[in-house]
Amino acid sequence: MLTDILYRIRALLSRHAVERELDDELRFHVQQETDKYVAAGFSREEAARRVRLEFGGLDAVKEECRDARGIGAVEEIARNVRYAGRSLAKRPGFTIVAVATLALGIGASSAVFSALNAILLRPLALPDADRLMRLEQRVSGATTFGTTFVAPARLTDWQRRNRTFQAITGYFTNDISETGGDLPERVAWGWVAPGFFQAWGVAPARGRGFTPEEERFGGPPAVVVSERFWKRRFGGAADLAGQVVRVGKDSYPIVGVMPASFPFPIRDVEMWSPSPPDAPFAQNRQSTWFTVVGRLKPGVTQAEAQADLDHVQAALGRQYPATDQQIAVRLRPLKEVVVADVGRSLWLLFGAVTLLLLIACTNIAGLFLARTADRHHEISVRYALGASRGQVVRQLLAEAMVLALLGSLAGLLVAAAAIAAFHRMAANLPRVEEVRLDAALVAYSLACAAGATLVFVLVPALRNTSRPRHGSFAPGTRTHTRATHRLQWLLVGVQVALAVTLLFGSGLLLRSFDALQRVSPGFEPHGVLTFRITGNWGETADMQALWRRIDLTLDGLRALPGVEGAATALAAPGAPFEHATEMRFVEGEATPASKMFANTRLVSDGYFATMRIPLLAGEACGRDAPLSSAVVNRRLAELYLPGRTPIGRHVEHVPANPFLKSARIVGVVADSREQGLSAEPSPTVYWCSSAGVPAPLFLVRTRTDAMATAIRQRVHELEPHRSVYELMPLDERLSDTVAEDRLRTVLLTFFAATAIALAAIGLYGTLSYFVVMRRREIGVRLTLGARRREIVSAFVRQGLRVSAAGAIVGLWLAAALGRALSGMLYGVSPLDGRTFAGVIVLVLLTSVAACLWPALRASRIEPMRVLRED
Repeated sequence: MLTDILYRIRALLSRHAVERELDDELRFHVQQETDKYVAAGFSREEAARRVRLEFGGLDAVKEECRDARGIGAVEEIARNVRYAGRSLAKRPGFTIVAVATLALGIGASSAVFSALNAILLRPLALPDADRLMRLEQRVSGATTFGTTFVAPARLTDWQRRNRTFQAITGYFTNDISETGGDLPERVAWGWVAPGFFQAWGVAPARGRGFTPEEERFGGPPAVVVSERFWKRRFGGAADLAGQVVRVGKDSYPIVGVMPASFPFPIRDVEMWSPSPPDAPFAQNRQSTWFTVVGRLKPGVTQAEAQADLDHVQAALGRQYPATDQQIAVRLRPLKEVVVADVGRSLWLLFGAVTLLLLIACTNIAGLFLARTADRHHEISVRYALGASRGQVVRQLLAEAMVLALLGSLAGLLVAAAAIAAFHRMAANLPRVEEVRLDAALVAYSLACAAGATLVFVLVPALRNTSRPRHGSFAPGTRTHTRATHRLQWLLVGVQVALAVTLLFGSGLLLRSFDALQRVSPGFEPHGVLTFRITGNWGETADMQALWRRIDLTLDGLRALPGVEGAATALAAPGAPFEHATEMRFVEGEATPASKMFANTRLVSDGYFATMRIPLLAGEACGRDAPLSSAVVNRRLAELYLPGRTPIGRHVEHVPANPFLKSARIVGVVADSREQGLSAEPSPTVYWCSSAGVPAPLFLVRTRTDAMATAIRQRVHELEPHRSVYELMPLDERLSDTVAEDRLRTVLLTFFAATAIALAAIGLYGTLSYFVVMRRREIGVRLTLGARRREIVSAFVRQGLRVSAAGAIVGLWLAAALGRALSGMLYGVSPLDGRTFAGVIVLVLLTSVAACLWPALRASRIEPMRVLRED
């Protein structure tokens, strides 16, 4: 079999050599048979005559030999491809439209598939990534999840007592100023628990990991850096010896460099150092800061690991009832945590772009149906010359395959450009750096091209290659059938229906996004600059000193000319932060039947004035006794203390939070959308403190936009060893919170606009084809007295009937899509009547525009010229 395959390949590549061999072989057999007859007593002329009679025509024998060796099939394919190329080159308009349509459909579909594959379908770029789990602690039986961070002491117990994990580790990050260069550079630093490299399954590409001595409290310092930092800071030097990272007066020897492909969940982290589990500050079981990741042992299921950790934590609850009795453990696949909720948007976009691809394919099918129907004369001639129906169909399919290949190659160029745009538009999406042009994308593109060819071109090819009727040899004959008409109009109706579906979905998202942009957040974001200043978690050991540092920086910023106010917050206003947690009034007003849930925000003095959130009662946050006073919003007061004032009461978390203890309520402020523009104002407690973390978010309200340089200079004057980073307007941060909404709205709108354009092209092309097919009929009608406007009206009505039928079907599909989008909409109903009406009007206007030119062209036909044709 292998010999046959090699022979066929050789036959395709060396046709003339194979033909010479075949001639030599036949000549040998003829000579041999002739010699036999001569030996039997016949003359050489008679012997040759008898051999010719036995063999028959040599050309026929050669053809049989070619078929037996598979050369005929190979030659037919090559011949069909060559003919397809010449045929398509003779009709550049058809070829360009078909290739462009396929390129757009395949390119857009391939780009979205690339994102879907890289983010959702492909495993994390880690060894045996399906065995990686995220371990989270929660309060057992709590309605809300609260913090998922784990105390170091509890992590150590999980590491020691579990039986189902190969390794468990944890990490936390903070931003520091690396001072080894000319200027302080902000670097994200990760502090990791023992077992870090074993849990991730990735070792440093250069150097080594951490030794047990380095992982102990008081041990020698060490740092492993990313490949990105190593190249930027040290030029990618081959030798690690003597290279250090400097933070202030401290130096950390670099012992290893992680590979560039290491997909750490926090993208901007560039250094890792050990966090010693035996440190005195790590023994408090209420101090939670580790994000925990574990690697399951081979063959262990998630359910088995969950049961194992439940047993371990239950034992810890009995051993440490004060801190661990209410703690439970939750396991989730790490990939599920990394991807989060972005899957909804990606599947929506993939569904939308698949509809777009279907529209492109039906458009191609309509083009081929018209093209093959218009080639009856050519097909009839080929039948008359002895071609079979299979040969004619294969020829048409060869043309389709050439078009599909060209469309696929052009589609890859479109996909590459779309992926580059996707990186710019969706820079914050998880795993977006893994979205690229790769072998999977090429295979998907080719599969789309092959599927489009076979499914949407085979039917027109079979339908229009039946044996020709009498008279079809005449070059000018316009033969057509009602069945072909119906199929072409059906394809147009399908395109319209799918376009209506996409238009309605994009219309809903556009109206939703517009409503979101018009929402008043309850604060004034314009004119506010936000930034952070590097800090170290070690500073939290002396909170008083940390508060003094932050307050001193705030005073310095407020003294700048052009600054109207400055404050700090734990998170940006309007950006979702933590889930609501249970709280209670210490004075006991709340009852067990009416539990109180509220969001927590940490803000400094001057926050409400800087953000222009109105103070309704009492006073705003001050600097006296940080974390001992709080301000609540109107929503909380009205919901949990209707008709009474919350001022003077004390509020605390349930269970008690060791860092945010009971605080006295000193004021009430107006409601604001602290948890996002799409979320209604929720009960919120603002704990008064300038710094809950070493690097809080600074908010500075300025009179002019050109204050960034002055702010950097002032911070450098106050704290020369620290770096300012993430400096951007608050408007930009708020824009980032709706980046996913904006991405799916923009892309779905583009897909919908492309879909209606393709549907219009399909309608225009089909109607133009029928005008050509019915030229004689139109000429006769005009000769018999028909008015030209009646001709125009007839063709426009025909196109509108098909569009209206497609629109009706599309509305039914759109209603289903609207219900699927309901969780992504804000301020608009999934069955919004105005959107329905707008889509119908747009489709009908587009249909009229697409029909008008072919109809006008039909009305301008000269009757006598048409009647003299043929």
